[in-house]
Amino acid sequence: MNTRFAGIAEMTEVPAVAVVIDVMRAFTVTAWAFAQGAEKIVLAGSLKEALDLKAAHPDWITLKDGSPAPGFDLVNSPGLLSSIDLTGRTVVQKTTNGTVGVHAARGASLLLCASFAVAGATAELLRAYGDDVTFVVTGGHGRANEDLACAEYIAGRVIDPGTEVTGFLRRAAESQAAADLKDGVLRGHPGIHVDDVALCLEADRFPFAMVAAPEDSLMVLRPRGFSPRS
Repeated sequence: MNTRFAGIAEMTEVPAVAVVIDVMRAFTVTAWAFAQGAEKIVLAGSLKEALDLKAAHPDWITLKDGSPAPGFDLVNSPGLLSSIDLTGRTVVQKTTNGTVGVHAARGASLLLCASFAVAGATAELLRAYGDDVTFVVTGGHGRANEDLACAEYIAGRVIDPGTEVTGFLRRAAESQAAADLKDGVLRGHPGIHVDDVALCLEADRFPFAMVAAPEDSLMVLRPRGFSPRS
């Protein structure tokens, strides 16, 4: 497997296989949403699209980065999401980096979303394809250490399933994103939970990969290798 690591702005061509990485926090949140029973996640291209979808489907759950806001049911926090029953629900997510990265890679024959929480299952799925893989490092203009560390861990796991995660998690724990979340907790930011960093640093927590594909003009994320609880 040949690998390329690129920021969102560097996505000038549609890759054959893309893995969009957002550790803190978009794709840790989506992993928890599936674990809590969500049927599917619609990755909105804009806040307006998310709000329009909510207006058309009042029973759908909307979430975004930052503080709570009118029209959005939840914030992009795994700590806040981890105790919510989402059985059978559709979740609409719009974030600063993660969902933007997915739309930048739209058109790939296989498009995955990943974080440490689903890294092992993501690597297992990639191993079955064996194609060139572009890892889209969404944070920090393609240089976010938590996202790059996760991408490199997944790439390592494709080659060697016994790849040790400790060093990669250490890099993520020391990242600017982790520091910013911890600072937000200290400041009492309503969109950040005290457990967010710890949950984002749990490697291989869930046994599924997350595959994004167009469905009726929407970009929809579903788990692969796992069925939401009924």
